[in-house]
Amino acid sequence: MFIPIWVIVLIVVVMGGWVFWSLAAVRGRNPLPFPDGGSRIFTAASPEGKEAIVALLDWHGLKARFQADSGGVLRSIFWDGTIINHPTSEVHQRLGFAAASIGLVVRNPDKAAQSAVAFLRERGFQAEVVSNVEVGLPIAFVTTDAMVGTVLSFRKSMIHMPKPSPA
Repeated sequence: MFIPIWVIVLIVVVMGGWVFWSLAAVRGRNPLPFPDGGSRIFTAASPEGKEAIVALLDWHGLKARFQADSGGVLRSIFWDGTIINHPTSEVHQRLGFAAASIGLVVRNPDKAAQSAVAFLRERGFQAEVVSNVEVGLPIAFVTTDAMVGTVLSFRKSMIHMPKPSPA
């Protein structure tokens, strides 16, 4: 039985890619931008504090995947979706001085944020949508008294976000 060399090469490449992806996924470093499970965001007190925390996490084996800085926020995004950031004082103030955020991936951030506000208000909480915090990024925030020091952020999938710089 004759098997063309290109078929053998194709099988080896596919199997090699599958092994690479499997090992990366097992180690918590999925190289693909999906599935995008959202993020858990923590705010550092200063840019130096952010860098110190990123270095400390690295020291303990949690490696940053990339930087995604904007005009209002310095961000280090980790392989597991954790984000350590430092916002400008204006961004921090607009979000009610929140120190953390639960980031959820949605198709339409503004619509999802409005739905979340309605959901929380129906349950007796105060809630408000805060839009255009970072101009050009498809992210809508919800501030609420249902959580202390935490906001909700609704964003599009990572594949629909501007290209970040490597860590």
